[in-house]
Amino acid sequence: MATMKRFPRKDTKMKRPQNTVGWGKERTSTFAADKDEVVGVRSSPQPTRLAENVLAILRELLPERRPIGLHEPRFGDTEKALVMDCLDTGWVSTAGKHVEQFEQELSEYTDISHAIATVNGTSALHICLILAGVRPDDEVLIPSLTFVGSANPITWLAATPHFVDCEAETLGVDPARLERHLEEIAEVRGATCYNRRTHRPIRALMVVHVLGHPARMVELAKLARHYHLTLIEDAAEALGSWRGGLHTGSWGQLTAVSFNGNKIITSGGGGAILTNDPDLASRARHLSTTARTPQTRFIEHDAIGYNYRLPNLNAALGRAQLTRLPDHLKRKRRLAEAYGQAFATINNVQFQLEPEGCRNNHWVNLLLLPDAEHRDVLLDAAAEEGILLRPFWTPLHQLPMFHDTPRMNLPQTLELFACGVCLPSSPDLPSRDANACGRPNTP
Repeated sequence: MATMKRFPRKDTKMKRPQNTVGWGKERTSTFAADKDEVVGVRSSPQPTRLAENVLAILRELLPERRPIGLHEPRFGDTEKALVMDCLDTGWVSTAGKHVEQFEQELSEYTDISHAIATVNGTSALHICLILAGVRPDDEVLIPSLTFVGSANPITWLAATPHFVDCEAETLGVDPARLERHLEEIAEVRGATCYNRRTHRPIRALMVVHVLGHPARMVELAKLARHYHLTLIEDAAEALGSWRGGLHTGSWGQLTAVSFNGNKIITSGGGGAILTNDPDLASRARHLSTTARTPQTRFIEHDAIGYNYRLPNLNAALGRAQLTRLPDHLKRKRRLAEAYGQAFATINNVQFQLEPEGCRNNHWVNLLLLPDAEHRDVLLDAAAEEGILLRPFWTPLHQLPMFHDTPRMNLPQTLELFACGVCLPSSPDLPSRDANACGRPNTP
């Protein structure tokens, strides 16, 4: 049986390459400041030429095996031992020692008082929204640039997503633009924020830490307090990410994380609710266990509950993976440094830095290209070579079920979607010396 370790909360700050082309520069927007439409594209190289330059770097940095996935799990003897413990003892369902131990170890790692393990990150968000008091006809502020699993639970409560824009540096909600938007459309009556245009309550603000980059939580938490909004952090992608010495999830009343197979650690399927509020933790645990009352002769329930508890088998896998997290973070940081240094040798691309004052987990590395045409040519060329690159999620406000939902203008969301390409980021990928990929600056 593996022994769990207390995890270090310090890591080496990511180094900027000496040649800083494409690193941390202000990106010239191809969109008007407050318009959703593209209004122009800067001059840029022929797409196939730029794609070949990017692929040349990927060929040199990545192993020769094909295909190469975007983010693949890494397992070993510890995972086998803990999973076999469940099989040998017969404790494979929601009862069993590994569930409680996994929750305790998550709490210790994040320094957040309570963790409640769930079957996936979406179910964790669903419980967070219920506990935030979201009701039918409410609105929830949420970025459009996120996975659909962030928005779906809002609709399960017959509430409405209200889409807000992101910023280039953190990829998260832009607090300055959100503040201006709320000044224009919102008013507080008593202890409730209302949308003056739709006349519906705005109940919560959900902040997503996109690709593991911590959002500007100090500013966003202040804004949420001012407008009496419950602050929820969607940290599905951000286990192991820190801002100002605090782990993601330290600002919101409620936070959801994910342990899906493509996350930095996995329990096969799984998630967790994090909170520093003991009452919210108790209610989350109760609702996610079908709201069953304490054991008596009869099986009884005192509320509408959900069968959302994580099985012991998955928790055992998650515990083993958690012991790997410090090593995963080191490996992924080295890979990100290699990417950054290598892509600094070609023009017309920009590698996404971790935000200032943060230490992120480099869950998935992001490369920004001049426009959607360059993005699509690169995606096609990489796929032919067996290298899986991925565009950003289609912005949620463009999906058919959300066409008529309220939103602010979303220029940065559209630009990142048009220009962003996610790079292979598995922790077992080698980080070869980026100097080996050096070449004169080329278009």
